[in-house]
Amino acid sequence: MIEPVEAEFAYPPIFSNAQEEALREEDVEVLGRVTSAGDRRTSTGESTVIHRDPIDVEKAGGRIIVDFEPGMGENPHEWGKGRKWYSTIACSFLCLAVALGSSMPTGDLPGQATTLHASDEVIYLSISLFVLGFGIGPLAFAPLSEVFGRKPIYLVSMFLYFIFTLPSCLAKNSATMLAGRMLAGISASAPMTNVGGSISDLWSVEDRGIPMAVFSATIFLGPCLGPLFGGWIADKTHQWRWIYWVLFMFIGAVFVSTIFTSETLGTVILRNKAKKLNKEHKTTVYISKHDVDAVPFKESMKVALVRPFILMFLEPVILFMSFYLSFIYALLYALFFAFPVAFEELRGWSAGMTGVAFVSIIIGMLLAMACMPIQEKLYKRHCRNGAIPEARLYPMLLGAIILPISLLIFAFTSYRGMTWVGPCIAGGLFGYCMIIIYIAANSYIVDSYADFAASAVAAKTLMRSCVGASVPLWITQMLAGYDSDPYVSFKWAMLTIACVSVVIVFIPFIFFFKGGAIRARSTRAVKDA
Repeated sequence: MIEPVEAEFAYPPIFSNAQEEALREEDVEVLGRVTSAGDRRTSTGESTVIHRDPIDVEKAGGRIIVDFEPGMGENPHEWGKGRKWYSTIACSFLCLAVALGSSMPTGDLPGQATTLHASDEVIYLSISLFVLGFGIGPLAFAPLSEVFGRKPIYLVSMFLYFIFTLPSCLAKNSATMLAGRMLAGISASAPMTNVGGSISDLWSVEDRGIPMAVFSATIFLGPCLGPLFGGWIADKTHQWRWIYWVLFMFIGAVFVSTIFTSETLGTVILRNKAKKLNKEHKTTVYISKHDVDAVPFKESMKVALVRPFILMFLEPVILFMSFYLSFIYALLYALFFAFPVAFEELRGWSAGMTGVAFVSIIIGMLLAMACMPIQEKLYKRHCRNGAIPEARLYPMLLGAIILPISLLIFAFTSYRGMTWVGPCIAGGLFGYCMIIIYIAANSYIVDSYADFAASAVAAKTLMRSCVGASVPLWITQMLAGYDSDPYVSFKWAMLTIACVSVVIVFIPFIFFFKGGAIRARSTRAVKDA
């Protein structure tokens, strides 16, 4: 089954309730189909109609098929609002804990280097290795959640994240720090993969707006809140270890709250119901409807580990869109290092006040999310005669133009004696274009590869994480490598990055106008009706 997390950031939603139910029938990616074995899809205009065939009795082997009983509260969609919201908020805080873990330590990286007697580059690896774990962990956590459920994976993930954050709190040398951060990053990646699916489990499409806004806030705003919190903690305590101790305590609190959540994945709930009935009746005749024609776990793991690489290198849509998103992701992490230069080094701000400067990016993100309903009107107008993936790209076209402008403003307003307003305006513009580009590109990938959405998203996530992880290893040298004068060097470094954004601005425009022809030549992409 595809994890809907990336699809959920689409506006309007990619899947209807009926389509999502079909996607839950079995591991569609292994079979290479978008629906279950008993379903057929036909396109009629903008919508897709699903014709459900009866389950083959012979496939069930004469066993009793277990399904949800309407009105009994077994299906998470039938839970009460209070129970749904508790699970939603608890899951969203999982993502917030992970997002903070990736960026809070940037509040005082020089202090860590001094205490651990390590070079700046070695300490920057603590950020790189944590982010790299985001790309590695989901390859295993996504298929494992389909077997054991979302809650057990969350508990294991957060417990390991909690444990492996402790070495960072107590580290006496850089080796301990780096090992702990790498293991913490891999462990923490499960919520980033599965929480969107949990929201999908709980809420129907028409009721999902506010829950998704809460979840989206933790995904998009969390990385920018990290430097804010980390900067003030370091500023007030004068001790970088407190950044990790506060993070450690927050992860522990989130882990405890997760214990009291319920399993939301329908396949696992029904599987557990079948086991309970078999135990009560001392028989083996009961079987979940999802297990009638289930794909072996070994095959699911094989697909999860191999297919993302195949799609990454053989599909132009995934390759170039992933590259563009990786560039955006790299810019976000680059700003974690550029803001201290622009505000602390060039303006003399404290670490805490530099963290406040990240609020400008948050404001831009919020404005972008508020403007997304405009995309719904553009999408409907474009898809009058049937759904077309390229209709998702309107926001990306705008974002691709705004991005170089924001970087140029940042480059030419960051020097001594000039007001802080210029860099903050640049930060707001960057936050705005980052969100509209991210949502549009992700939606386009999922729409274009509906049958292989999980693998397509995994390929994008792996590339994005690898590129993002590399940023701390070169950004400081780049910001200081052009000239002995900090402003001159900073200006040319940011100008170089802005030029890269200009060079790749054509990518969304090519796919907007020629995407249909590119998909037509692919054996895996969705074809236009």
